[in-house]
Amino acid sequence: MPDKNSLRRSRVAILGSTGSIGVSTLEVLALHPHQFEVFALSASTQVDKLLAQCVHFKPRYAVMASAAHGKILAEKCKALGLTTQVLAGAESLTEMAQHPEVDMVMAAIVGAAGLASCLAAARAGKRLLLANKEALVVGGDYFLQAVAAGGAKLLPIDSEHSAVFQSLPDDATTWSAQIDKIILTASGGPFRRRDPATFHSITPEQACAHPNWVMGRKISVDSATMMNKALEVIEARYLFGVKPSQIDVVIHPQSVIHSMVQYQDHSVLAQLGTPDMKVPIAYGLSWPQRMASGANALDFKTMSDLSFESVQDHGHPERFPGLALAWAVLDAVPGSTAVLNAANEIAVEAFLAKRIRFDQIHAVNLETLASLIPSPPQSLEDLLALDQQSRSVANAVVMGLSH
Repeated sequence: MPDKNSLRRSRVAILGSTGSIGVSTLEVLALHPHQFEVFALSASTQVDKLLAQCVHFKPRYAVMASAAHGKILAEKCKALGLTTQVLAGAESLTEMAQHPEVDMVMAAIVGAAGLASCLAAARAGKRLLLANKEALVVGGDYFLQAVAAGGAKLLPIDSEHSAVFQSLPDDATTWSAQIDKIILTASGGPFRRRDPATFHSITPEQACAHPNWVMGRKISVDSATMMNKALEVIEARYLFGVKPSQIDVVIHPQSVIHSMVQYQDHSVLAQLGTPDMKVPIAYGLSWPQRMASGANALDFKTMSDLSFESVQDHGHPERFPGLALAWAVLDAVPGSTAVLNAANEIAVEAFLAKRIRFDQIHAVNLETLASLIPSPPQSLEDLLALDQQSRSVANAVVMGLSH
């Protein structure tokens, strides 16, 4: 948040502005027009949605993933008399992420496609609001080295990691000495009570119907398999510098407590709020202060219950088999987390396209991990090559299951 005496607003680049995180970020920024300026927006293919955002927020730049989509957007902006400059391609995303006039970068591009721009923002020393799990899941220590080298401020936007961050001492150098464990909460998704024997018949529409959160299709499926929580375990290990054994997951169906930190004295600090991504987004934008998010307040007088369940679900460990892969890949060869992430993206994509069944997503992840032992990545090129190799292996596994 800019100083009250400052005349210049903080300039924000939102990479992935047409997704759910990007839209929520713009809703928060709209509440504080005197504090923030929307400097750049980007989208993959949604030209009309990005155009509407350009009309409303008048960013200096707009970036489309492809030149073809960029040309269409540029023509439409020109027809409306907008001064927004339209760019296209991965290099333009990187340019926006490290632009000298940008203060904050909201990294909300889903998947490994957002990795290069995240690294660019980190190396340029930006305030990096990280909603892209893959930067840490794929990048790992390599990404953290870029953050340290650039002097960037890394602020987690995932509701769980933001909750942990808000529950930790201000001095990061004391975290490891004080923390006993980090407890990530999970809603359990739409199938926490469904008989695992029926998982073969789950449809994409059912898997995308999350009971608490409004999310994109891919992350909704990840929530249903709890692979999203596996990725969050990996992310937490890198974000907070704890051992994998110090991270636990508990099901909390109400999604009111977003995560907790248990300290050495066994006291527990937690962050509570309505299940609305505008809360962690507003905190990331305004840190170390706080500002209005536009989310509804909790009403404790009408809150009937806060309950917790074991992930093992009373003798049904097969309900969420993918969750255990988080600890497995953290204990494996460096780069294994990237393999898991890529395999899961291919598996979810195949499920959404109805090429494999819901219960086969885990099989794709497991077989890909078993088939590929990576060499520890030393560069962005290594990471992207490993990502592509993992996708090729996972696609071959999918083809075998599809026939």
